[in-house]
Amino acid sequence: MTKKVSEIILPEDKQKIIEEFAQKEGDTGSPEVQVALLTHKIIKLTEHLGVNKKDNHSRRGLLKVIAKRRRILTYLQKLDEKRYKMLIAKLGLKK
Repeated sequence: MTKKVSEIILPEDKQKIIEEFAQKEGDTGSPEVQVALLTHKIIKLTEHLGVNKKDNHSRRGLLKVIAKRRRILTYLQKLDEKRYKMLIAKLGLKK
């Protein structure tokens, strides 16, 4: 049986990412946490597409996730340049 796209981020992984990027206790919605979770999802989808080259449905989903991450990063850059640069460095993203 194949793995569903919704099962890409395991609960343990998600909790670990939230704890690492949270701004304060109980923070799950800050731009940093959202971008970190989306980055993890992008990495997993990219691995999936490396094996399943003809999976165009997942490819479209990947493009949507990338666009969403880009929008959140643009918002964070306008909000606070320092936080944006720290996040980019921490995740190893370009720009």
